[in-house]
Amino acid sequence: MAKESDSNDSNGWNRARGLVVKSLILLGGALLVKRLSKSTTRWDHARIVSQSLAGEKYSKEQASRDPDNYFNIRTLTCPAAELVDGSKVLYFEQAFWRTPQKPFRQRFLMVKPCPKELKCDVELNTYAIRDMEEYKNFCDRSKDQRPQQEEVIGDIAEPLTTIHLKRCPRGKRCLYEGSTPPGGFPNSWNGASYCTTELAVMKNKEIHTWDRGYDDDGNQVWGPKEGPYEFKPAPTSSFNDTLSPLNFPPPPSMERRIEGSFILQE
Repeated sequence: MAKESDSNDSNGWNRARGLVVKSLILLGGALLVKRLSKSTTRWDHARIVSQSLAGEKYSKEQASRDPDNYFNIRTLTCPAAELVDGSKVLYFEQAFWRTPQKPFRQRFLMVKPCPKELKCDVELNTYAIRDMEEYKNFCDRSKDQRPQQEEVIGDIAEPLTTIHLKRCPRGKRCLYEGSTPPGGFPNSWNGASYCTTELAVMKNKEIHTWDRGYDDDGNQVWGPKEGPYEFKPAPTSSFNDTLSPLNFPPPPSMERRIEGSFILQE
C-alpha cells in the first residue's frame, strides 16, 4: 500500500508540474503575441526617423573606398523646433570635415507622419532658411546662443522637396526608405530642370542619401552617379588622422562640382 501511495503522489506531482509548465508556456506565448501585435503609431515612425537623422555623421569610410567619387563630408542635424501639430523641425548642415565652421549646405527638415490617404509612414520635407548665416553651426552652439523656437519657425522659408518614407521589409538592412515623387522638384543648377532624392534610414542611425539633377532630356547633370552618399556615425577616435588627404577641402577647381552634388534648389 505504501508503494501504491508513493506512486500516486509521484503521478500527482508530475501532473501538477506539467500543468504549471504548460501554464507558463501559454502565458509566455500570450505575452509574446501581445508584444509582436503591438502596433507602432504614426507618430512613433516619425520619432524614429527624427532620432535617426539627428547627430554627427561622416562619409569618411566611403571616401576611403572610392576617393575619386566621394568626399569626406560631415553632416550635422539636431532638433530646432516643434510645431503645434507635433511635427519636428530639425536643423541640417553639411560641410567638409576639415572646415565644419563653413557649411556649404543648410536646410530645415520637417518630420511628421504621412497623410493617411498616402501609402507611406513618414513625410520628410526640406525647407530653405531665410538667413543661413544666422544658423551656421547651430547644433554646435549652446542652446542660449541659438535662435529660439519662435525665431526658427519664423525663419522657415520656401519648401524645397518632399520625401515619403516607408518601413523597410523584414530582412533588409534599412529601417525606412523612400524618395521624392515621380518627376522630382524644380531645379536649375548646372543646366538641370528638376532634381530627385532617394533616402534610406539604415540601422545604427546610418543615413544613405542620393541627390541628383536632370535636364529636360532626362540626362543627369549633377550629383553622384555611382550610388548614394553613406553617412555613418563614427567615434571621435577614428578621426585622429587629421593629416589624411581625405580630411582636406578639395582644390577650388573641384568645389563647384562637389557642391552641385548636394544642391537641391538654388
